[in-house]
Amino acid sequence: MDQEAVARTLPQRVLDALITRDPHQRLRLAMTGLAALLMLCCIAAMHLVAAAGLTAARPVHWWTLACATGLAAVYALIRSGYSSRWHDPALTLLQIVYAIACNATAYVIAGPARGIALPILAVILMFGIFGLTPRQMVGVLVYGLAVFGLASAVVQWWYPPGGQPAALAGAYMVMIVVVLLSSTFLNMRMHATREKLRRQKAELAHAVEQVRELATRDELTGLPNRRYMLEMMRLEGLRVRRGGHPVLMAQLDLDHFKAVNDTHGHAGGDLALQAFARTVLASVRATDILARWGGEEFVLLMAGTTPEDGARLLGRVRAAVAASPVALPAGGTVRLTVSVGAARLHAGETPVALLQRADAALYEAKRQGRDRVVWAGQDAPETIAASA
Repeated sequence: MDQEAVARTLPQRVLDALITRDPHQRLRLAMTGLAALLMLCCIAAMHLVAAAGLTAARPVHWWTLACATGLAAVYALIRSGYSSRWHDPALTLLQIVYAIACNATAYVIAGPARGIALPILAVILMFGIFGLTPRQMVGVLVYGLAVFGLASAVVQWWYPPGGQPAALAGAYMVMIVVVLLSSTFLNMRMHATREKLRRQKAELAHAVEQVRELATRDELTGLPNRRYMLEMMRLEGLRVRRGGHPVLMAQLDLDHFKAVNDTHGHAGGDLALQAFARTVLASVRATDILARWGGEEFVLLMAGTTPEDGARLLGRVRAAVAASPVALPAGGTVRLTVSVGAARLHAGETPVALLQRADAALYEAKRQGRDRVVWAGQDAPETIAASA
């Protein structure tokens, strides 16, 4: 026996044995227990009626046995987990149908005290208001009318001999109809309210997701924005401290982009930025993160990548951009090139410092004539290999 089992008190162990430790099962069995408690109160009321001499004790005893058997069967089905394979694991509809049948039987055998069946019926239907769908509740309405109609007929023409005044029987049926109809109406209103709240919750979640997307996505290119990349850099820095895997950072800047804007307008410039983003995404791996840093500058984060692999990837990106002219809406094309500054994260270095070194390498690539990849300091693959 483990320490947790030893630490649990006897009442807790008894409670676990009765209603399990599974939260879903506990809820179902707790609701079943509440229904059983209400049924026991009804049984006690019927026995008081019998003790007062208003009805015969024998039918009440048989009725009690039937009620208790139904409760035990429902508890056993839920406690064993057998009901979990059905659409309604809590057996709500089954319990209500059985309870209405027991209630109608009590209406028959209670004699002059049969009026107590009406509040009991209202309590039974209260569970249906919260636990059944509108279609099921309409079914319960039809079923309840049929069962109590049969019970009223039995009282009038068979049990007990002589029945009851027709006016009183009619009054009871009117109240039964009122209870059934009002419960069905309340169920439908409750269901409509739940559906409205569910839709509002879904709409709110969608709105929150849109706000989150706007906060972390660049609207023009659809790429992550600076805020998102800064957070990824922070998280990657924490992962590197734990795992020590290599991390590369590259800053990419479109060459002569101002000339593209001046010649083809901002619409042409926007189209060039979108085409560039698509080209780069098609050339990198799914694990790499490309973000728009601002204007025509982009940042590429490559985690778990060696400088050799990074050099091949960035060379592929540079060549793909140069080989992918952008078609303009007004006709013609514009050719793009990209300058890239790359750096490798050193031990103890922050991602922000890494980005600054990549930015310095980018300026060096611009100074050397653009359309090239330049590595920061001693980070170039051939330099690392030479010093190894």
